[in-house]
Amino acid sequence: MTVLFSIVLPIFALVGAGWLARQRGWIGAAGAFEMNRFVVYLAMPALLFQIMAKSTWRELDQPGFIAAFGLASAAIYVLTVVLRRAGGGALADASLDGLNAAYANVGFIGFPLCLAAFGPSSMTPVTITAILTVCVLFGVAVTVVELGVREQGSAWDIAARVGWSLLKNPLLLAPALGALYAGFAPPLPEGANRFLTLLAQAASPCALVALGLFIAEQKARPRLPELGVQVALKLVGQPLLTWVLADRVFHLPPALTGMAVVLAALPTGTGPFMLANMYKREAGGIAGSILVSTVLSIVTISVLVGWFRTT
Repeated sequence: MTVLFSIVLPIFALVGAGWLARQRGWIGAAGAFEMNRFVVYLAMPALLFQIMAKSTWRELDQPGFIAAFGLASAAIYVLTVVLRRAGGGALADASLDGLNAAYANVGFIGFPLCLAAFGPSSMTPVTITAILTVCVLFGVAVTVVELGVREQGSAWDIAARVGWSLLKNPLLLAPALGALYAGFAPPLPEGANRFLTLLAQAASPCALVALGLFIAEQKARPRLPELGVQVALKLVGQPLLTWVLADRVFHLPPALTGMAVVLAALPTGTGPFMLANMYKREAGGIAGSILVSTVLSIVTISVLVGWFRTT
């Protein structure tokens, strides 16, 4: 219960504050969009750059951790796509469902949760998982969606468009530039570090409030059978597979195993919903998955954090 009240509930209380603010009309309909843009283009890039700029190449060299989290995410994505295609779904929609089942909300929930649960040493592993989720998994899903909706254009053209889009993504550019800075530049000057710190401190609370605003806007009723499968894969299948890979296959230390499993157990992020809107695909099921997985994860994450903090 201590973990629930001291670590997990304060994180989700910020999500609830955003939901309440939208329900009561304290923040308008554009609030989620504008706050999300602040997080994506200013606050989160500052946090990612600062973390990477203060990291060493040795800290980032964690192949076992990368493989455990990355392979589990990939397996859940591929499994969902195969199941959806076997049921007659379009390739683009299958890719969106796969992303929905495997896309952990690392950016909005992972950073503040792991900082509270595991301390500052967790920020480098969280950044690694953010890159794997926001860049690698998202990039693969976008490529498959493009293949599904484009009737013209070669695979090379599609890959080039997706690659250019990812290169312009601030959540990819910031940690990449931070890693380069860590390898080839002197320590951050005090003024620059203070500037980044002020922006970075706003990332987590603003991201969580923005998530609450986003959830409050969702009115569509999702299809329950598909929703149940996707939420089960996200909250149970992905962390379970991550634990098997981290503990049994790659034999990671208990601390890294705990971080990998907790991050894999995070609820669905907003990336799949934004992608569905971008391509004008049906997004009700995705919105429902975000809402249900976020609510249920209060319990599942509390259990996991409590377990791995005592082992």
